[in-house]
Amino acid sequence: MRTLCLFLVGAFLLYEGSQAFVRVPLKKIHKNLRELSDFQNEIKAWRLGHTFQAAGKYAANAGAVTSLSNYMNAQYYGEVSLGTPPQTFKVIFDTGSSNLWVPSHKCGFFNLACWVHNNYNSAKSTTYVKNDTNIELAYVSGSMKGFLSTDVLEVGGVKVMNQTFAEAVSLPGLTFVFAQFDGIMGMAFPRLAVKNVTPPFFNMVDQLSLEEGVFSFYLNRDPTAEKGGELFLGGVNEELFHTESLHYLKLSKKAYWQFNMDKVSLGGSNTTFCNGCQAVADTGISLLIGPTKEVEAINAKVGLLSFGSIVVECETVDKLPPVTFVLDGMDFVLEGNDYVLKFSLLGQTVCLSGFMGLDLPMVDWILGDVFLGKFYSVYDVKNEQVGFAQLKA
Repeated sequence: MRTLCLFLVGAFLLYEGSQAFVRVPLKKIHKNLRELSDFQNEIKAWRLGHTFQAAGKYAANAGAVTSLSNYMNAQYYGEVSLGTPPQTFKVIFDTGSSNLWVPSHKCGFFNLACWVHNNYNSAKSTTYVKNDTNIELAYVSGSMKGFLSTDVLEVGGVKVMNQTFAEAVSLPGLTFVFAQFDGIMGMAFPRLAVKNVTPPFFNMVDQLSLEEGVFSFYLNRDPTAEKGGELFLGGVNEELFHTESLHYLKLSKKAYWQFNMDKVSLGGSNTTFCNGCQAVADTGISLLIGPTKEVEAINAKVGLLSFGSIVVECETVDKLPPVTFVLDGMDFVLEGNDYVLKFSLLGQTVCLSGFMGLDLPMVDWILGDVFLGKFYSVYDVKNEQVGFAQLKA
């Protein structure tokens, strides 16, 4: 088994006329799990992390929450830096939250999660501006506590001035200890931002003349591919998708990237779910998460329960029924190879369902990386819409 971690390997500030955009290539780093006990523990941590992550982020009091990523599938990381000279951090680019936070050098001595990750030291930055406003980001498993600071943010060599962010001095539980990221860069709307902090992308739009107010993701789901994907800030990369297939959905709420979903259908049968519900596009969650009973019905067609997750017979993946997400009358189809996750364990291939059941008060379905990896996804701040397109082969 391997966990995929994606890092920025370079970024380019380009201009097309007066329009600036930043192309951020991503690279994968592999982690191998060599023993069955590793696999079983990874399964448990993976599902527990997703339960905490989704339940906290989309709770009724959401807005004071942020996200964790998974441990087993692709973790879409990027390197950013804060301060002068730059201090580097691995962050998740998360469309399900709006705050930027990293561990602080002022963490308590016994807060292990801080000390096993990169941490920000304001004393080493000549551009640091003190703020000290207390901030708390809630999780089901506890709270990230810290305070606000302001400094220069750099994404792949592109500088954003006067970015306010959170220095975390307390991180809850063991979840953060074992996380392979240092912090999170939220890419949702300001409405979700705790303490009314301006999210980084909104500052980039103002400072870097990103007139379109658009960013887009290509998430490569092939674990053997050298290129992990791409985050494109300031527009779209038309080399990666069929432009005529790009279909936009108006946001139903300007907080998360949330929209109306017509229905979810299983195979060619009359088995349908949702029938008019709320969905979100969330790069900070790798699974497809839906109402428990609906996901149980889908997983009943997919495989058997084992190790706390759905283990699928790998030989049957090609024969599994397609799952169709109907968005504004348009079909977005996932085949078995799209929604089944494959890993290598002791020389054998292990297959798991990418669907997870969880009942949430704020939304019905979370379309995480299992869905987003099948399509090119576009996030349009100014026109308040999200788009999906078919990827080129």
